[in-house]
Amino acid sequence: QVQLVESGGGLVQPGGSLKLSCAASGFTMDYYAIGWFRQAPGKEREGVSCISSGGSTYYADSVKGRFTISRDNTKNAVYLQMNSLKPEDTAVYYCTRVRYSSVGCGPLTFPSAEWYWGQGTQVTVSS
Repeated sequence: QVQLVESGGGLVQPGGSLKLSCAASGFTMDYYAIGWFRQAPGKEREGVSCISSGGSTYYADSVKGRFTISRDNTKNAVYLQMNSLKPEDTAVYYCTRVRYSSVGCGPLTFPSAEWYWGQGTQVTVSS
């Protein structure tokens, strides 16, 4: 059974940093693209970042230059380093795994691919 568990969320001041972690079980992460989505109250979910099995990455324009996605296949984990956080980054952040190993990361991945979802972790950016 595919399971994804997020951690690392919390309350941070504008301009601060957080590092989110995603621990996976039930599959070997090496073979799959892993993504991060976020959803704020009253807004549609947004694809934030994605990393392919080969290590290539994709970022939404809203976070490019501030967020960094990485993976550690030995630990079966993916991370999202978030710097220069803004109030508009406030949302529940979800770790996701693409269903099919053949799918990579790119502009069309978020809207077109089928994903497995974690429970999410709350990130609040406020002074």
